Formats: sequence, structure tokens, C-alpha cells
Amino acid sequence: MKLSHLLYKVDNLNDSVRFFRDKGFNVEYGSKNKPKNALIYFSKGPYIELIQNAPISLLVRFILKIIGKGFLLDRFNSWDNAKAGFFGICLENDENDFFTEIKILKKYDETFFETKSQRLDPSDRHLKWKLLFPSNINIPFFMTYFNTDPKPKRFTHPNGIKKIKTVNLGIQDDLIPIMNELCEDSILNLTNGNQIFVEYQT
Repeated sequence: MKLSHLLYKVDNLNDSVRFFRDKGFNVEYGSKNKPKNALIYFSKGPYIELIQNAPISLLVRFILKIIGKGFLLDRFNSWDNAKAGFFGICLENDENDFFTEIKILKKYDETFFETKSQRLDPSDRHLKWKLLFPSNINIPFFMTYFNTDPKPKRFTHPNGIKKIKTVNLGIQDDLIPIMNELCEDSILNLTNGNQIFVEYQT
């Protein structure tokens, strides 16, 4: 797998979109109607997802609790309670399933939940993808790549940034072996801790 995107917690989505645009980034809302997130795409490599809260409704939260998926609620609650800034990552593959990743998770006795998602973006692209959430919330969640590529071609942001060069991810020592098996992305560096540091390339 490779690094899909980085989660960035914001206190107010609209204010943060204006903030990053003022900083010279091209930012687009995730959905055409009632967006719950915003995205900073790069032509190559991972993108940045700005979220104010976990993008699920109270009804979905209730259903997850009823069907015994409390670990998902724990993950989403951790998103809601995260401090402003980078707080998580998502891993991605180019397949239509998670066959390889599931084998690795089972090897480490990790359980998980699979689902699908979709959205209509501001450019009227109907994006679809699959998701996998490990029950261990300290392991990043996974996605298959979008059915339609939303990234701009040969694009440089107005501030001169072309892509994310390096991501230093702080995780628990005991999770480093499984992360090394799951992800072979050269831009991702694993360290002990709980912080994320990002370096951009111009």
C-alpha cells in the first residue's frame, strides 16, 4: 500500500478553506452539496483532507453502536476530539479489494470492518471507493483508489508547492512491524510517538 492522504483537523471548515487558500493552496470542497470536508490535491502522492468532524451522521453512529461496531465509534470520536492540525493518515491500494491487506491483518490477529463510500464532487465527478477500518484505532484505515482520478495533472499550487515530500508518522513501537508490511511508500517515515510532521516539495 501507499500513503493515500493525511487527515487535518480544523475548528471551522469554511474558515480553514479560506485560510489555506490565503496561504497559496488550491482547495476544493469534498462534495458539491453540503460538504463535510475539503481537499488539497497534488498531482502526485498523497493529498490533504480537512475535516471539522467525522463525516458520519448521528443515525449512522447509532446504527454502528447497535450492530456492535463500537471500535468504529471510538475511531470517529478520536477524530472529533483531535487537536487542530495533522492527526492521522489513510493508506491506499490500486486494487478492487483488500485481499493482501486482510492477510496481513489476520497474521497479526487484527479484526476489521469493510464498507463502501461515494460522493459527488464539485466537478460533478461521481467518486466511488471501498474502505477498511481496523478495529485497532492506532492502525490507519485503508481505501481503494477512486474509480475516477480527481487529481489535477502537472499542477503546482500558487504558493509553489508541488507535492508532499516526506511524512514522519509517530506510532507505537509494537505497530511498526505491521505498518512496514502494510505500507511500502518511501515518503512515509515511522517514528515512535504520536505526532505527524510534513515536509513539502516546491
